Amino acid sequence: MNPEPLLGANDPAVFRLVRPAGESAFFLTADHAGRAIPRSLNRLHLSDQVLETHVAWDLGVAGLAEGLSAQLDAFLILHNYSRLVIDPNRPLEATDSIVDHSEHTAIAANQTLSSAARRQRIEELFEPYHRRIAAELDSRLQRGQPSVLVALHSFTPVYAGVVRPWPVGVLHGRDGRLAGRLRQELRREPGLLVGENQPYALSDSTDYTVVEHGERRRIPHVELEIRQDLLATESGQQEWADRLASVLERSLADGLLTGADAKPFLG
Repeated sequence: MNPEPLLGANDPAVFRLVRPAGESAFFLTADHAGRAIPRSLNRLHLSDQVLETHVAWDLGVAGLAEGLSAQLDAFLILHNYSRLVIDPNRPLEATDSIVDHSEHTAIAANQTLSSAARRQRIEELFEPYHRRIAAELDSRLQRGQPSVLVALHSFTPVYAGVVRPWPVGVLHGRDGRLAGRLRQELRREPGLLVGENQPYALSDSTDYTVVEHGERRRIPHVELEIRQDLLATESGQQEWADRLASVLERSLADGLLTGADAKPFLG
């Protein structure tokens, strides 16, 4: 017997679009912007205190992404649901696609999921988001609009007792062209410590959005991580949106989309 639908009439949509007709080459994603949980899952039996922390979502990244979209006139898609239900930036075979433990918090409601319940989360919360990204990138290709994928995330200043000193991390996998340019531009700012593949390294086993929609499509791409204490206020989010808009535009100014640098990834 099939389970009841995961999402009901009173649940939010899976994702939200900002500037769907944006004319910029930049294409922004925010995989962990939301913390909604389907009502049918009864908040995964977690407290408000847990659901307000980085365990459930990327704090500050929605405001950052919206500010950056406005500055660039860029398409932006934000996932509305908590990564504790299913992580839209994890390969489905990854052990943390649906976590049963996050840092110091046990997610007991995820520990005994049936295969049908797991499949339901994939079909209702993971696949629609990535289908929409793919459809938009296909449409842009057909109409001749370039696409430069920028996946936006935020990270906690301390994780498992380890202090993370970088205000910003620039992540890449096999193709580091855009990432290298961004690091160079960011490091022009005196005293700004820029992490290369910090606090995380991007890989096929730990990341999905950049790998699936950037690497496999052979378009310029990068993942940006901003430390959450710097995004705790609207002014902080706007400051980082301004900074990133400037460095992103400068990074394309010398021909990433034209000339010798335009050859596709592994092309």
